Amino acid sequence: MSIMIVGEAWSEQDEQRSAPFSGTAGGMLRSLLRQAGIAESDCYLTNVFNRFPAGGRLENFCGPKATAIPNYRPLFTKPDQYVRVDFQHELHRLYTEIRNRQPNVILAMGNVALWALCKKQGIKKYRGSPLETFDLSTEIGGDRLVRKVIPTWHPNSVMRQYGLRPIVLADVSKTRRECLFPELRRPSHLIYMNPDLQDIEDFYHEFLVGQPFLSCDIETIGLDITEVGYSTADGSRAIVLPFYDREKSSGNFWPTLEQERAAWAWVRRINTEFPMIGQNFSYDMKYFWKRMGIPCPKFLGDTMLQHHSLQPELEKSLGFLGSIYTNEPSWKFMRNDHSTLKKED
Repeated sequence: MSIMIVGEAWSEQDEQRSAPFSGTAGGMLRSLLRQAGIAESDCYLTNVFNRFPAGGRLENFCGPKATAIPNYRPLFTKPDQYVRVDFQHELHRLYTEIRNRQPNVILAMGNVALWALCKKQGIKKYRGSPLETFDLSTEIGGDRLVRKVIPTWHPNSVMRQYGLRPIVLADVSKTRRECLFPELRRPSHLIYMNPDLQDIEDFYHEFLVGQPFLSCDIETIGLDITEVGYSTADGSRAIVLPFYDREKSSGNFWPTLEQERAAWAWVRRINTEFPMIGQNFSYDMKYFWKRMGIPCPKFLGDTMLQHHSLQPELEKSLGFLGSIYTNEPSWKFMRNDHSTLKKED
C-alpha cells in the first residue's frame, strides 16, 4: 500500500462492523478520494484508536498527567488532558501497522492523528505541509521507523463545516502526488543574508540578470522598511537586503549613510528593471513609494489576489498558499519574533 489513511477513533458504525470509516465520515472520505483520483484499493485505512470512545467523546481516553503515556503532550488543553497509559497499546498497534505496511505517505486526518504520529498539535497550523513522523521505533523497538505524513482535517470536521472540503481535497490531491515516493522532498533554496555592497552587485550579475521576473517581499516595523528580499523566478536563489539591525543601539544595519544610500540605489535599480510579483504586493508598493519614492513600474501580479480570484472561498494568506501550492514547511511558526510580519497578510 502506498497510502495509509489514519483517522482518530471508531464511530458507532465502525465498532459495529469492526472496520474504520464505515459510517458517514467514511462516505465523505471516499468522495474525496474519488475526486482526487485515488483508488480506495490503493489505501490502507486505520485509526489511532480502534475503539469507540465512551459517549463518543475522545476526552474519555484522557486523564491527568499522572495517568499519561510518557513523553506525549496533552491531547486536549484547557484544561490539559493526557491520553491514559492504559491506551498505549493502541499506539503500539498503529505503529506496528505502519511498520508492516511501509506506506510512502500517511494521510493524518484530524488532530488526534497528528498528535499520535508527529507529537504535534494544531491541525489548522500544520495541515497541507508534508511532515515526518517522530521515530516510531522508540515506542515499538526495531530499526528506525520514520514515514512521511500529510496532516489534514478529519471528514467529520468537513461535515460540520463544509467550507473545509476544498481545503481537504487539495490535501488529499497532494497525498496522491506524494505517494509516488517515500522520502520527504523539500524545495531547495540558497538565500544570501547580510550582504555587503559587493555581494549585492555580484548577486545581481550572477543570478538576477536575464530573469523573466522576480518575486519581492518587504518586512516593516511601524513606517519603516526593515528588509527587502528578492527571489529568482524559480525560487532557487534569493537575497535579503537588511536596513535594520536589532542588535545595534542605532538600529542601522549599514555602518555609514553612504552605504545605506548605495543599498537603496540597488533596490531602486532592481525594482525599475524587473517585472515583479509578490504576496499582497500593494502593501509593498505603497511602502516603496511613500517611504522611499521607489516605483515598481513593471508590476506583474499579486499572488494573493490571483489566488483569491481563482478560489474566493479559501483563505488567502501566504502561509495558506504555501500549504496548498508548495511543499514548504509551516515556516511562519518557526520564528518567535513576529514584529516585522505584514499585518495585512
